[in-house]
Amino acid sequence: LAMLNQTKVSEFMLLGLTDAQGLKHFFFFLFLLLYLASLLGNGVIVTVVILEPRLHTPMYFLLGNLSCLDIFYSTVTVPKMLAGFLFGHQPISFGGCMAQLHFFHFLGSTEVLLLSAMAYDRYVAICNPLRYTIVMSPQSCLLLAVASWSTGFVHATMHSVMTSQLRFCGHNHIHHFFCDIKPLLNLACGSTSLNMTLLNTVTTSIALSPFILIVLSYLYIVSFVFQKVQTKEGRWKAFSTCVSHLTIVALLYVPVLFNYTPPSSGGSSKRDVQVTLMYSAVTPALNPLIYTLRNQEVRSALKKILERKL
Repeated sequence: LAMLNQTKVSEFMLLGLTDAQGLKHFFFFLFLLLYLASLLGNGVIVTVVILEPRLHTPMYFLLGNLSCLDIFYSTVTVPKMLAGFLFGHQPISFGGCMAQLHFFHFLGSTEVLLLSAMAYDRYVAICNPLRYTIVMSPQSCLLLAVASWSTGFVHATMHSVMTSQLRFCGHNHIHHFFCDIKPLLNLACGSTSLNMTLLNTVTTSIALSPFILIVLSYLYIVSFVFQKVQTKEGRWKAFSTCVSHLTIVALLYVPVLFNYTPPSSGGSSKRDVQVTLMYSAVTPALNPLIYTLRNQEVRSALKKILERKL
């Protein structure tokens, strides 16, 4: 009989964001618009960075990586969530669930690492302009990008392998719009203490280390600018190249720090879901806007390409 109760779960049911019928259609259109904005905006940035020779610089190489990442990142969770708004609770196979978990953490951790590489780029550009081309050579840019993507991949593989080893028996309803680690740990019927420890140590350090590097980079930049740059215009020029990056860091980190840094007890609350929504659906749609609105070079390159096409 004990064996009968231990039926292995072969699929999960994603309960999604809301059961309120009236809200479902509103959310469907809202997140569809955000998703399309993310695909279009980030697609445009990737295209402009590739086609415009003037943008073949370290800063834009890293920005192109970030935009590419945002396209995949929103694609991991949003289409399934949209289907949930239209058709109710969404079944997802065990393998599909592990794949979703893997790609969400792979792309998420790569993004924070890329943002710290971008902060380092700004630091070298402002504080060491004469050595900029040597320090941020095409080789070192490629190395920074490859290191970010591969660290993200290893981190996510650790979680997806560890989570797939757990036994799930009985309950298969996930109180979330995608397969995240915490909601899955709630459903496991064995011990999840090792998984929880990894989430609290490895994931927190993957989130916090880049954040500390970003903060340090900007502390150096601020002290350098106030000590070495005498004119107001010069200071503003130095800071204006950082504003877009800082905005994106804030948009990503405020919710991430909210979600993953307090040691998790394993409970996945309503707040977790709302916070995850912020950086998986909203931020990828805002990033291209922030970069194009604030950035003269991207705007003029885009205009040039459009004029050539017309």
